Amino acid sequence: MRAGSWILLAVYLAAVLSAGLAARRRMRGFEDFFLASRRLTGPLMALSLTASWFGAGSILVTADDAFLQGAGALWLIGFPAVASILVLLALAGPLRRLPAPTLPELAGLRYGPVVRTITAALLVWYMVLLAASQMAALGTFLSASVRRPYLECMAAGTAVVLIYSAAGGLRSVIASDVVQCAFLAAGLGGLAVFLSRMSAGGAMAAPPNVAGGSGLGAGFPEYGLIFLSMTLAWTISPIAHQRIQAARSGRAARFGLAASAAALAVLYGLVVMIGVLARPVFGGNLPKGSLVPALIADKLGPFLGSLLFAAVLAAILSTLDTALSAGGLALVRDVFGRGREGRPDRGPGASRLALVLAAAAAFAVAARFQSILQTLGLASEIMAEGFFVPGLAMILSAKRRPLAGLLSLSLGGGFAVLSFLSSAGILPLPLPSWPFSLPFGLGLSALGFVVGLWWDKFR
Repeated sequence: MRAGSWILLAVYLAAVLSAGLAARRRMRGFEDFFLASRRLTGPLMALSLTASWFGAGSILVTADDAFLQGAGALWLIGFPAVASILVLLALAGPLRRLPAPTLPELAGLRYGPVVRTITAALLVWYMVLLAASQMAALGTFLSASVRRPYLECMAAGTAVVLIYSAAGGLRSVIASDVVQCAFLAAGLGGLAVFLSRMSAGGAMAAPPNVAGGSGLGAGFPEYGLIFLSMTLAWTISPIAHQRIQAARSGRAARFGLAASAAALAVLYGLVVMIGVLARPVFGGNLPKGSLVPALIADKLGPFLGSLLFAAVLAAILSTLDTALSAGGLALVRDVFGRGREGRPDRGPGASRLALVLAAAAAFAVAARFQSILQTLGLASEIMAEGFFVPGLAMILSAKRRPLAGLLSLSLGGGFAVLSFLSSAGILPLPLPSWPFSLPFGLGLSALGFVVGLWWDKFR
């Protein structure tokens, strides 16, 4: 690792920590800690949501796939991210009017206490897997860059996130996300301009063996299933729900969602451009490991290489802090039992403990699964198959349908859990792997909901 990279890494970490710690305010309860006292402005929501949604897979996995597949790489994470935010934009009004601050609490109102408990467990597990995917990327990227053990790098990065997240809650997370969004835009924009100039100047004449772009139609049906899985999962994701609830008004929430969708479209376009333009640099052969780390190590100058290094870290940490925050919210509100009717909110101490517990669980998963896309896929599978059908129904309708919610969540969520155990090698089950498992789990969830509706109606 270059000396310049160490310097910029120190500057980046100092900026993130300073922003996060400076945003601290006196907090009395979970709304102050996890919802920023519901005073989030539209621009801040847009910057935070953009940084949160643009994670390790967005920059590392998408760039690698764009190198091989061209524009078809947008189906992996780019198109699902923009599509889910546009759906949430249409749902912003109903989401703001919900009578509960968390999705498990809403599930309890619509479907009963048993479904609330199952929902809380699924959402916590989803956020743990999402955090684990970022930890895995953190450990892999840093260990290759600084030549330190995987677990040591993962622990160091997680510690930084926990320091500012525990200090100021969602306010600190959002403040650090603003800084990280700036590093993201600067790093990706600078690299895209650099590669474009090289290509225009003839310095990157493509050799005969360079892989050709296969267009948006490449990779189906697998890409189609990945797109559907990610879109369904992120539409019902606690991350966006937390930001919408934290916004100071419905107008601020809609502005934040619309601006974030536009920003993400630009960022994913830049990543795909980088992947395609980098083909001649490596003779059409994807570098061992990953494209972006190879560019940083061998092809870029000290300044641009260091800036891109910081941009990758920004993508990882900005999603990790958000995943831990949303997971901690579900833990403290719906697992620990704080905020139940008739019980007082006990302050930020339990919220900080929830963050640490979520981080510990994610660390354990990341030590087992070191594939970014696989861990992201397992996380989205749980939400898409287990929670999308009953979750969307409880947002759009105020009717109580206890059996429909229970059957849908149990069948779809149960299949997703079994699929996870099969993928992990814990249970030797003949189940299809993600994303080909999606139609089965989603179908079971829909069937359970329909059967429950019929039974509730005629009972």
